[in-house]
Amino acid sequence: MTHRFFIIAGFLAAIALPQMAMAQDPLSMTAIRVGQDEDGATTYSLSLQILALMTALTVLPSIVLGMTAFTRIIIVLSILRQALGTQQTPPNQVLIAIALFLTFAIMTPTLTAINDTALSPYLAEEMTADAALAQGSTLIKDFMVANTHTEALLLFSDMAETGDFTDVSEIPLSVVLPAFITSELKTAFQIGFLIFLPFLVIDMVIASILMSLGMMMLSPMLISLPFKLLLFVLVDGWTMTVGSLAATFAMGTGG
Repeated sequence: MTHRFFIIAGFLAAIALPQMAMAQDPLSMTAIRVGQDEDGATTYSLSLQILALMTALTVLPSIVLGMTAFTRIIIVLSILRQALGTQQTPPNQVLIAIALFLTFAIMTPTLTAINDTALSPYLAEEMTADAALAQGSTLIKDFMVANTHTEALLLFSDMAETGDFTDVSEIPLSVVLPAFITSELKTAFQIGFLIFLPFLVIDMVIASILMSLGMMMLSPMLISLPFKLLLFVLVDGWTMTVGSLAATFAMGTGG
């Protein structure tokens, strides 16, 4: 899983890292130059490349949140914790760790494709940075579009007045990203609703029993908590939830 994380960071960094055939003198680090190499491809000075690298590392968390399966997973896990009524158990750090590891597992086919078709050729100097970025963006868009509702794509496409698209590569990120996030929120709340129902039934049954016994001063949530935990453990709830959640994702043409 950690290897796949470095693939993401490495791909973003590889676009900005220098590819210099000969060493530069120390003063060149302060220069800002844009030129062309022997093949006519655009090259950037070291200072611009370092600036691009630092910018990529700054926005990397947002990219992980907005362009992968993380959003849906963390929302569903948060709703599950609320349905169980366990307050801060598991804690936020544990939920985030589970969401990150599951995200890496789900994104592995897409990350492998990016590594094979964009990152590795770029590091081997077989592909320019622009071509590698375009190829990687297309694979990421394949995953996002495969998990985006058509209505959301049409909505943001009409808002951007970009017209119809014949291929995924023609859809700009300015349309795919908000449509993907909106679709992830909708899907996450739909899954959360289905998860919440059985626990809600237990709460209602316990509250009805307590009321019939005249124990109205006793909190139904306090009594129903061990029963909900027992039910969740008996059905192997974590494995079932994680497995079902992973199965809701389409891998796209990139995977």
